[in-house]
Amino acid sequence: MLGILVHGDNHFIVRGPMPGCDEALALVRHWSIIQIGAVTPPELAGWTISTKEFRENLEWAVVVEGGGEHSPAVSILLAELAARGVVAVQAT
Repeated sequence: MLGILVHGDNHFIVRGPMPGCDEALALVRHWSIIQIGAVTPPELAGWTISTKEFRENLEWAVVVEGGGEHSPAVSILLAELAARGVVAVQAT
């Protein structure tokens, strides 16, 4: 599965199942700070960042609160997904 994980003006295109709230928060924490040589914790190994995908293939969206305002590009993408029936789940 392919989805988008949004945190404020930052977002990640993610391969894996739609994460629950706790998993989404852990992924945002893990991916938001660049840690050279860091190993992904086993509990997060089911998700990877994908760099080349078609937006039409996104199947899920999770928005993690607390990261500030969404960028215009992320807002447009979330609106496109909503128009296709993909509901953005709010993780708090």
